[in-house]
Amino acid sequence: MGVQETPSATATATAAKVKKLTLIPLIFLIYFEVAGGPYGEEPAVKAAGPLLALLGFLIFPIVWGVPEALITAELTTAYPGNGGFVLWAERAFGPFWGSVMGTWKFLSVCINIASFPVLCIEYVQKYFPVLRSGWPRQVAVIASTLALSFLNYTGLTIVGNVAVLLAVVSLCPFVLMSLIAIPRIKPHRWVSLGQKGVKKDWNTYFNTLFWNLNFWDSVSTLAGEVDKPNKTFPLALFVAIIFICASYLIPLFAVIGAVSVDQRQWETGFLAQAAEMIAGKWLKIWIEVGAVLSTIGLYEAQLSSSAYQLLGMAEIGILPKFFGVRSKWFRTPWLGIMSSTLISIGVSYMNFTDIISSANFLYGLGMLLEFASFLWLRWKSPSIERPYRVPLRLPLLAVMCFIPSGFLVFIMVIATKTVYLVSGVMTVAGIGFFLFINLCKTMKWVEFSVEEQKQIPSERLAL
Repeated sequence: MGVQETPSATATATAAKVKKLTLIPLIFLIYFEVAGGPYGEEPAVKAAGPLLALLGFLIFPIVWGVPEALITAELTTAYPGNGGFVLWAERAFGPFWGSVMGTWKFLSVCINIASFPVLCIEYVQKYFPVLRSGWPRQVAVIASTLALSFLNYTGLTIVGNVAVLLAVVSLCPFVLMSLIAIPRIKPHRWVSLGQKGVKKDWNTYFNTLFWNLNFWDSVSTLAGEVDKPNKTFPLALFVAIIFICASYLIPLFAVIGAVSVDQRQWETGFLAQAAEMIAGKWLKIWIEVGAVLSTIGLYEAQLSSSAYQLLGMAEIGILPKFFGVRSKWFRTPWLGIMSSTLISIGVSYMNFTDIISSANFLYGLGMLLEFASFLWLRWKSPSIERPYRVPLRLPLLAVMCFIPSGFLVFIMVIATKTVYLVSGVMTVAGIGFFLFINLCKTMKWVEFSVEEQKQIPSERLAL
């Protein structure tokens, strides 16, 4: 007779089969979680002028992106399971704050991914004017959302490999444009504070920077799907920071230096027009095709993070066990994918600015809790094994977290009434959902995973 496999052995074998993400696909998933290329950076120039736009994309990754990436690297290697930041908040402050963190981050990602089909249609409508308004536009947004969600359903490995291809194809025209623009560059244009008569729009400026450079920690929810996360995550985050900064700054320096236009023309999509001015219509078309491909990558990466976040929350008992069910054919969390898709379709009717601002606000709330979780875990559990450890003591870590926290507070203070309303309603709904889940546990209406049986393997004392 053969040896009968125990449930734990079967679970281990199954987990091994789904941990297929390697370094290169992970780098490009991070790239699409955060940026997806220079598409969408143009409003920063319109809002504050060339110099401040350049400084924003130069300084903001340092004061915001680097701290967030460092925290993600440390906590992901300390808690290498699906769920990411939800695990961190739950371990630091308990199930309530884990659930609230899950609500804020999940909804912020769902709102954010709703913007990508909208952004895609913004480019496509230039060639198909029928998509500018009315039911054809709504049908196009919904159809593209469903098609992209089905691609995500086919597997994280496929998504990672597709991300590599999409990034290469969508960035190539910017490399060509930057090279062709070199002889035309006039450096004095880089130091312009803006055109006379154009009032600075600080709300748009900071939200554009924030939207283009946040979500570094989203990839943490996929930690359970990555081979050797202790080594892979820190290296992938380091490479991604350099790659993302270059992808924003090089085209921006090239276009600002080579093209002189009315500042108010720097709308979303202007880089394609600039490409036509610099090299011809063929490059404009390539960039617009690249924009569509980039939005696909953005959507796929962030939909994956939200779906696996729900999977991780089910594994530690914050959500019912059925949220952790995987597809029979592709091993993907199909219920998480479906839930994220439906919510993103539900908010797709909002205008683009409100979509960005609402996502930023909820994400900011989650990041404040994430910074607090990071500092608390360092103080509360200093002996937990951390394969990667930010090389700073607690006081300096507090300073590192304080600077981006101040920016988060500023972003939330300048938010509009619509953003306050949307974010407030969703937060209250999240608290109500936590209370409802507790009632379900008490009444035993649905089955939950037992948290004690789902402890993260690395949550142990270092020897």
